Amino acid sequence: MATTASLIQKYNVPAPRYTSYPTVPLWENNLENYQWNDLVEKAFRDFGQDEGISIYIHLPFCESLCTYCGCNKRITKNNAVKDPYIEALLAEWGKYKEIFEGKPKIAGIHLGGGTPTFFEPSYLQLLISSILEGAEISSESEFSFEGHPNNTTFDHLKTLNELGFTRVSYGIQDFDIQVQTAIHRIQPFEKVKAATDSARILGYTSVNYDLIYGLPHQTVQTLESTFEKVQELKPDRIAFYSYAHLPSAFPAQKSFEKFLPNDEEKSELYEFGKSLLVKMGYEEIGMDHFALPDDALTIAKNEGQLHRNFMGYTTLPSKILIGLGASSISDVYYAYAQNEKSIGKYEALVKKDTFAIQKGHIQTKMDNTIRQVILDLICKKQALIPKEILEKLGHDQVATLKEMEKDGLISTSKDQIFVSEIGMKVIRNICSQLDLRLADNQLKKELFSKTI
Repeated sequence: MATTASLIQKYNVPAPRYTSYPTVPLWENNLENYQWNDLVEKAFRDFGQDEGISIYIHLPFCESLCTYCGCNKRITKNNAVKDPYIEALLAEWGKYKEIFEGKPKIAGIHLGGGTPTFFEPSYLQLLISSILEGAEISSESEFSFEGHPNNTTFDHLKTLNELGFTRVSYGIQDFDIQVQTAIHRIQPFEKVKAATDSARILGYTSVNYDLIYGLPHQTVQTLESTFEKVQELKPDRIAFYSYAHLPSAFPAQKSFEKFLPNDEEKSELYEFGKSLLVKMGYEEIGMDHFALPDDALTIAKNEGQLHRNFMGYTTLPSKILIGLGASSISDVYYAYAQNEKSIGKYEALVKKDTFAIQKGHIQTKMDNTIRQVILDLICKKQALIPKEILEKLGHDQVATLKEMEKDGLISTSKDQIFVSEIGMKVIRNICSQLDLRLADNQLKKELFSKTI
């Protein structure tokens, strides 16, 4: 078996994150508004009444730029942007409600960004209460939001909790002041502790921290210090993400480029961080995610009931995810659709009583077959590969899978693939060998970040 260092060199190549299949850059963009209307209606009829629907709401505004960030956002302190955006969100939701037959059953809501807590509690109260009006809430619903520790107030947490929110995710990234300064996201430990304590006082059942490895100035020593602070607060879940360096798409990342760790150093940061998390009692859920043993995600993983969508790992089985807001992505099993990224264009289209779709993709039968295989690999670390996929794998894909087995990343038995512990580190690479659309579009590979 190859050494760890040589495996890093060998497999640290660009690959999709597989929050969808096909991944967004490989969509055929063959979706018209009338088709989306019909496919949403069909999905709601087939799945909506039983599984319910999940809603992702993108709130894209931030008061300052975090230079590492790859999200769709607008930097502003102008309060005048709030009212028209909330109005547009509610108008878009109203258009979906016209399609649904009967009361929609809400299985989950997630507020993402940007910075959702850019909006005062009164705005969030209006938004969520309006969406829930005339809807049924599933008995197993999960409502969550992303909060910035610097501006998530007790009132934010209280207002959302009263609306049914029990999960909050704080974007920490790193506690080291030199790292925070380089990425322009300075948040004192005291702010994070106050936001965490407030959530627990109010009865939130899950607090997640987002942490990133591979940031400028990060070392094993600084990471250890960060994790000592994390251990003191002991969040229920931790997302330990690889920093995605794509300066051609996000020019602000160039500001700290020369201070980034090299590939081997970055891998060492991950391995060290993972070892600390395990010592602290966290279990690896899957790609980038860790949770305490009694967390719902850990239980779902152990019971083989883990799911994944554009929001990451989830316990929700819903096949319908409706994305509201600029750049939001919807998934109704039969098709994907992404809204206009421009806030102005999004608001203008919604005001015209039309969907604000910028791009989309209608799923083929093969697409959904491959999607299930990739989801099984990411969520269950094993998958049955149907004959129709095996027959279409190219020579290079077959050869790479054999090489991966030789390197101890996977094992195979007839038509099954099992992912090893070290293989989970490069699970994106493994999934990409079963990605028939990516195989046919080699030039698209450079659009993705490296896997390690």
